[in-house]
Amino acid sequence: MEDLKLKLSALPTEPGCYLMKDRHGIVIYVGKAKNLRNRIKSYFSGAHDEKTMRLVREIADFDFIVTSSEVESLLLELNLVKKHYPHYNVLLKDDKSYPFIKITDEEHPRLLVTRTVMPGTGTYFGPYPNAYSAHETKKLLDRIYPLRKCNTMPDRLCLYYHIGQCLGPCVYDVSQDTYKEMIDGITRFLNGETKQIVDDLREKMEEASASLEFEKAKEYRDLIGHIEQTMNKQKMITKDMTARDCFGYAVSKGWMAVSVLLVRNGSLIEKKAEMFPVQDDVQEEFYRYIAQFYDLESNLLPKEVHITKGLDRQVINDYLPVDVLEPKRGQKKEMVDLANKNADIALKNKFEMIEKDEARTIRAIENLGEVLNIETPVRIEAFDNSSIQGVDPVSVMVAFLDGSPSKKDYRKYKIRTVTGPDDYASMAEAVRRRYTRVLKEGLPLPGLIIADGGLGHMNTIRNVLEDELSLDIPVAGLAKNEKHKTAELLYGEAGEVVPLKKNSQEFYLLQRIQDEVHRFAISFHRNTRRKSSVASVLDGIDGVGPKRKQKLLSHFGSIKRMKEKQADDYTDIGIPAPVADRIIEKLNS
Repeated sequence: MEDLKLKLSALPTEPGCYLMKDRHGIVIYVGKAKNLRNRIKSYFSGAHDEKTMRLVREIADFDFIVTSSEVESLLLELNLVKKHYPHYNVLLKDDKSYPFIKITDEEHPRLLVTRTVMPGTGTYFGPYPNAYSAHETKKLLDRIYPLRKCNTMPDRLCLYYHIGQCLGPCVYDVSQDTYKEMIDGITRFLNGETKQIVDDLREKMEEASASLEFEKAKEYRDLIGHIEQTMNKQKMITKDMTARDCFGYAVSKGWMAVSVLLVRNGSLIEKKAEMFPVQDDVQEEFYRYIAQFYDLESNLLPKEVHITKGLDRQVINDYLPVDVLEPKRGQKKEMVDLANKNADIALKNKFEMIEKDEARTIRAIENLGEVLNIETPVRIEAFDNSSIQGVDPVSVMVAFLDGSPSKKDYRKYKIRTVTGPDDYASMAEAVRRRYTRVLKEGLPLPGLIIADGGLGHMNTIRNVLEDELSLDIPVAGLAKNEKHKTAELLYGEAGEVVPLKKNSQEFYLLQRIQDEVHRFAISFHRNTRRKSSVASVLDGIDGVGPKRKQKLLSHFGSIKRMKEKQADDYTDIGIPAPVADRIIEKLNS
């Protein structure tokens, strides 16, 4: 969770899509966002419904792809859901797709809204995330450009001819020049040349409003909105079905990030990225990365590789038997620019995370050392106890190295010498065992020891260190408030409160240490209780191990029934006679 929080703090505020992954690296949810940082952070704060809570519990990592607009994030979400089929995505899992507007390639062409792309059957525009706006825009074009509407040619004029939305090719001859003029007009409109039509509609809207014809004015306003929705440019889905990989890179502070956007069947389906220190010329590093990228079996060669300008395509062609292109304009160049943008954001995130991590670790322990007037506590060890009324008492120690948990150094202690609930004696035993072994094995001593408790716990630790082991190590205590949250740092012989700002990184570090040692103690105590609570009367009988115990319980069903059996009943199922006698003796006792 700490790693996720650090990653969350460095997220970009751009639009894009995010992919939530479980501990196996499987994508379990895909979402879109206008602001990636705010949207992803919202999963880890505030209240949620049951489904979202289950999702959050399974999240172990996440990835994201930055897009150029919210419309693109909507289309990319569709692509990613159809690729990964995540468990928690209910919508977008069917075979539906966003619609295109199509001009058919027929003798008498038609204008259609379709979700299926069939190469060679016409010219496609889109796709359009707002299907309703696409249909409304098509209706507007039908009124302006009277192409044929019928699927099959009728033998007489239809209603569309009489309302001026068809030239009646079923009865009258319509020249190809007339069709070409209309198709050119539709093409210009769908390619973004909408200013004249929008200006005309806006003028009509204002005239209707001035005449108090507000319903008509609303129709013109809505139509302008539909045109603007339809004309939003995107590059996540294209009608070009060529498989291509688009490479972008960024360099900063001796590091290079390379981002690869994989486009298959006209859809952006994946982003792959990697960061590494620059050891050579930047361009040489980039060429070497591309060559190594396709050496991996998981990365198949596409038909085209697109790279940013300023690079030598021939060098890459020597490595790869594919077309290497440097797009100059249009969607392909925009896709390469997007790859560069994702690489640049990846580098910025890396350095921002490093800076934040240093602030919460290295600089935090430096500041803590200054406040306590001790050397920087590079190594901090914290102790806590756990028991229920003295039953199954345990103690634990957690270690933080350079402000980060060092889990390989964590230690657990089952309390052996204390009878009844005695928190101080339990901590004394754990501290004694810990530092006796440290001295014996020559292990590194901590720069600061923290007790999860107040002055009594601090004095207990100091007595063991100074009086028994002759060690001089600074000891501090952490006191909690009524909500069981870290409230104060205590230090010195009298356990005086150390003034720390509640929003300082050193205070946050102490919170993490206290939360971690408490979690570790509770977890160890629960496991200890669980083992003792499932103890059986058969435990400890010579000759009865786990397998034989399971065999006895499976055959007889319960301890009560076993008490009613004789030695022969045990030997009949393969239990040796001496072991059977010991079992009967134990059960009868």
